Amino acid sequence: MRAVVQRVSRGEVRVDGAVTGRIDAGLVVYLGVGADDRDVDIVYIVEKVAGLRVFEDSAGKMNLDVAAVGGALLVVPQFTLYGDVRKGRRPAFDRAMAPAEAAAMYEAAVAAWRARGLTVATGVFRATMEVDAVNHGPITILLDSHRLF
Repeated sequence: MRAVVQRVSRGEVRVDGAVTGRIDAGLVVYLGVGADDRDVDIVYIVEKVAGLRVFEDSAGKMNLDVAAVGGALLVVPQFTLYGDVRKGRRPAFDRAMAPAEAAAMYEAAVAAWRARGLTVATGVFRATMEVDAVNHGPITILLDSHRLF
């Protein structure tokens, strides 16, 4: 499972002009599910995102996680995180999980963050989305449950 995590001052997802998810300060999480991902990958990503200390404390050091600052998550499904362009210029997506299974894994991750008490807004799986995010910092973190980076 892969995630691109951005610390934001606000974020919003729209589908067909309608807002499906909106947050103020927090994290936008672009989440991709790989073909070989299992429940252990969900646990890894959920814990890493929830525990990322990317918010400043009173001394200006990045020591606080999203819950500590009262922030929220905006979780956007994004299978293109598994796009492979090592050959040619057109991405190959054969390492991404099939849509029905990936949707279940995505929903399980969202449910796990909510079970931790986090406020979670979402995009729409398999929809064409418009995402607005104001990256604060900028801070962008890459996560891979198989620890490839």
